[in-house]
Amino acid sequence: MRQPCTIAVFMAMLAASLSAEDKVVGGPYTVNVGQRVATIAWLVQTGEVTVTTEPGKVEKRAPALHAEYVGLTGLVPGKTYYYQSFDGEAGKGSFKTAPRDNQTPFQFVLYGDVRTRHDVHRSVIAAILKYANPDFVVQTGDLVEDGSDTSLWPVFFSIERDLLRKTAFFPAIGNHEHNARNYFDYLGAKPYYSFDWGGAHFSVLDSDRQNFAATEPEREAYWQQEVRWLETDLQSAQKADFRFVVAHHAPMTAVRRRQGENPHMIALEPLFEKYKVSAGLFGHDHNYQHFMKNGIHYVTSGGGGAPLYDVDTPPAGITVKVQSTENFVIVNVNGKQAHFEAKTLAGATIDRFDLP
Repeated sequence: MRQPCTIAVFMAMLAASLSAEDKVVGGPYTVNVGQRVATIAWLVQTGEVTVTTEPGKVEKRAPALHAEYVGLTGLVPGKTYYYQSFDGEAGKGSFKTAPRDNQTPFQFVLYGDVRTRHDVHRSVIAAILKYANPDFVVQTGDLVEDGSDTSLWPVFFSIERDLLRKTAFFPAIGNHEHNARNYFDYLGAKPYYSFDWGGAHFSVLDSDRQNFAATEPEREAYWQQEVRWLETDLQSAQKADFRFVVAHHAPMTAVRRRQGENPHMIALEPLFEKYKVSAGLFGHDHNYQHFMKNGIHYVTSGGGGAPLYDVDTPPAGITVKVQSTENFVIVNVNGKQAHFEAKTLAGATIDRFDLP
C-alpha cells in the first residue's frame, strides 16, 4: 500500500526561520522534480566581503551566499503543490510533479543565455509569463556572466523570481558558469543528468568542454565518460515517445565565426541518429536557429539577454529558420504530438513545427 505523503512534516521544515542577520536574496525555486520527489530551495546571504585598493573606498562587494534546500518525497504524480518556504508572501510558491502516464498534456519553455543586459532578461521573463504557462522550464545555460562571482546570482534570481516560483527548473551548464561550485551549490545541479516528464525523456549534457578540467587528457577522459553515460541513457529511453538532448553548445550554427568550433558536439550526431533523438535543444548563440538534419530537429534558443549575434551564414541544406532576435520557445506535448513555437518578446511567432 502506498504510504501517505507527510506534507505536514515538510511544511514544518520549510517554515524554519532565518537568523537575524541573514536575508533571502533569491527564490524560492523548485529543482530536481520527478513524479514523487522535488527540492525546494532559496538563496540566503549571510554576510558580505568588500574589497578596495584605497582605505575607505569600496570598489567591489561580494556577498556570502548559500542555498537552503528541503527535499520532498512521497508526492503524487501529476499534482500541483503549493508551499510556504520562508516567512511572508515572498516565501510562497507552487510546482507540479511529473505525470505518471504519457497521455497527460504538459507544456515546457526553452530559453537561455540570460547572463547580461538585465533589462532584456526581465523582458524575456515577462514575455514567458504573458504567453506561456509552463509545467517546467529548460534553461540552455549561461545564467550569469561569471558563475564564480557571487554578486551576480542574486540578480539572476531576482529577475527570474516570478517564473521560478511557479514552475520546475531544469538548467544546463554554460561556459559562463565556468564550472564554478556556485552553479552546483545554488541549483542542486549535477554536471549532466536526465529526467522524464510524461512520455518525454530529457538528457541534459555538460557541453562546456573547455572548463571540464585543467589539462587536455583530463578533459578528454571526462568527455568520454559523459558520452558513455549519454549512450546508456538514450538506449534505456527507447520506449519514450520523445527523446530530447539538451546542452549549451550546438553541433551546428548559422554564426560564421563559430562554425566548426564544437567538434565534440558534432561527433555526437551519429549517436543522436542511432538512438532516434527527436530534437536537440541548445543555447550559446544569442539568436534563434532551427535546423533539420537526418530526421532530427536542432533548435538553438539563446536570445535571453546576452548581446545578439548575426545569423550570417546559415548552413546549406539543413536550415529551417534563423533569426537574430531575443526569443523563447513554447513546447506543448499532448500524447504522441509535440508542438514547438518560437516567439519574440512581443509575442510574434518566429517559427513553429510539430514532432509526430
